[in-house]
Amino acid sequence: MQDLQQFGAWRAAVTAALEAYGAALRAAALIDGAGEQQLARALARLRDDRLSVAFVAEFSRGKTELINAIFFADYGQRILPSSAGRTTMCPTELLYDAALPPCIRLLPIETRAARLATSDLREDPDAWTILPLQLDAPDGMIDAFQQVSRTRRVPAHEAERYGLYDPSDPDTAASLGADGTVEIPQWRHAIINLPHPLLKQGLVILDTPGLNAIGTEPELTLNLIPNAHAVLFVLAAETGVTKSDIDVWRTHIGAGPGRLAVLNKIDAMWDELRTPEQNDAEIARQQLGVARALGLDSARVFPVSAQKALVGKINGDLALFEKSRLGTLEAALFHDLIPARKQIIGSQLHLELDQLAAGHAALAGTRLRDLADQLQELKSLRGKNQGVIAHMMRRVEFEKKEFDASLFKLQGTRAVFARLSTELYSTLGMDTVQAQTEAVRADMQAARFATGMRQPVRAFFDSARANLDASDAKVAEIGAMMDSMVRKFAAEHGLALASPMPLSLAHHRREIDQVEALFLKQFGTATLLMTSRATLLERFFDSIASRVRHSFRAANQEAEAWLKAIMAPLETAIREHREQLRGRQASIGRIFEATDSLEQKITALKTTRLALEDKRAQLASLAAQVAATLETRT
Repeated sequence: MQDLQQFGAWRAAVTAALEAYGAALRAAALIDGAGEQQLARALARLRDDRLSVAFVAEFSRGKTELINAIFFADYGQRILPSSAGRTTMCPTELLYDAALPPCIRLLPIETRAARLATSDLREDPDAWTILPLQLDAPDGMIDAFQQVSRTRRVPAHEAERYGLYDPSDPDTAASLGADGTVEIPQWRHAIINLPHPLLKQGLVILDTPGLNAIGTEPELTLNLIPNAHAVLFVLAAETGVTKSDIDVWRTHIGAGPGRLAVLNKIDAMWDELRTPEQNDAEIARQQLGVARALGLDSARVFPVSAQKALVGKINGDLALFEKSRLGTLEAALFHDLIPARKQIIGSQLHLELDQLAAGHAALAGTRLRDLADQLQELKSLRGKNQGVIAHMMRRVEFEKKEFDASLFKLQGTRAVFARLSTELYSTLGMDTVQAQTEAVRADMQAARFATGMRQPVRAFFDSARANLDASDAKVAEIGAMMDSMVRKFAAEHGLALASPMPLSLAHHRREIDQVEALFLKQFGTATLLMTSRATLLERFFDSIASRVRHSFRAANQEAEAWLKAIMAPLETAIREHREQLRGRQASIGRIFEATDSLEQKITALKTTRLALEDKRAQLASLAAQVAATLETRT
């Protein structure tokens, strides 16, 4: 756990360094609107970053007990309900949001009847039942946490409406009671907001229901599990790897970074009639068998006893804790997770820091060149008569008029920019996504129960990709136009302007590809869909549409920020150059009228130039400090 605390301290240090850099940029007036946006994005990335760890298992594998042992032993008792049988009936997230009081937010199962994914309901407070948590009363907290295991019996037609029962599916038909009712979870999703030290550091724990729910709850399949930074797949020593285990592993998890298998309940293999060496050999044999079955390196399979580890931690029994082997899993989990996450955040922040540094350097460079021009101009007036000074005034006035005329010409380019921006939003807009979503739902309903039901979903992915490709092409067109305009304007007026920053929407396209791959894993087989599979596909499409909307919403925000950012350097340069012309005109005018001494003005400009050079050096030093903090080892 120390690794996570050190990671939190690293984020805090980087945040403080970035905030100090931003304050210095503002004090020196060397940050424009684009720079402010970049700084805000960088700070938001640090503030909102979370590390998510998902626990996946069939019931009775000791999954919830493992969560208790790793994260909550310091409460001195079990916090999450853990007993024989199925105790987690709905996906449960444990996290900390300082904007909310300690509480459990519960999403009623009835929301499954609506055409909304869980992610669509996250920000709707009216959709959730909220239960407060009394942190000073552990027994009361345990009672509140029991909500995640609540079930109730409902008529079969109601369960069918929620997609939890299908009379034509033999697996679910067997759950029908003699009274015509079916047992279903009381809640669809639970979010526990708990000010635990690890959760305060940005850790998010996902406790999933049994393996059957992995394939039937789209939010798990399409969002929570694929996006988890680490997934612990929990097996039990007494059952080994079952066929359903292998199916879920291959379809929804698979080998990869942060994917670990846990062989729990090894205490069942502690045979007192054998030597410790013989017991260890038997555990190693089963560890190797699990690794082969899942296609993993045996070093990625961790034999543990969660129950003994929890007892050892609570009772201070170090020997029992060591025997449970949980320490090895904990070390591997955070040693794997944190360096990888730090590298991702660090690389993103390095790019933003480079852009900020380039922006302040460009602004400072422009001002220094303007000061140098003014100094040269004023020095050239030494020993000159009033006629020469008057000529200089007329020349500056001519430059000013010429500059204003070129700004008028820019208005035509601005009109083209506005038109292209509108065209960009026509392919990237949310209205387009919503219209395509409704069309697919209608096509799916028309093709219900047939293999053709999948085709509208595939067409939806194709349309989303086509819209992103068209948007990327429009972004490239806007970027090329702006680059040409900036180069021409800079050359005409002797300005130093960097090329507009690029924008790519390719990562959103990759997100859509990933969602489609998950869809094809589950529904790619070209066979006739049973009623239950057809209903499940409809519910999956609701979550697919939600994910695509999320991607397009993020792409819209990025495009909007980019359109503002690429104009900001030019607008700043125009404003700076206009002020410089006015300053030159005023300085020469005062010298002409003999209200200012020429030498005094030259001295003042030199002092201003030296101060600006000092500020530029200080800002470069602060940027280097931020970069050094990013490289600090956790």
